[in-house]
Amino acid sequence: MNHHTYDIYYDEEGDFLEITFGIPAKEEYADEIEEGIFITKDEGTQEVKGIGILAFKKRPEILNKILGKFKMYIPVIITPVEN
Repeated sequence: MNHHTYDIYYDEEGDFLEITFGIPAKEEYADEIEEGIFITKDEGTQEVKGIGILAFKKRPEILNKILGKFKMYIPVIITPVEN
């Protein structure tokens, strides 16, 4: 599943990463597939429309795991920040 457009939003204060794919669905829903990891899907087609990750700084590697699970790819490299 490849998307030609996507938006990335990161809330630093809440440590929440959200990536949305393509045009938003008219009707969608979200499931928490693992603790703090949410997948938004189009209600009609079941296409993945978004990924949300809480506590992202503590586990940046989870993004590639989730993308791989849904056979998705975005050309982004995440490097952990050292304090």
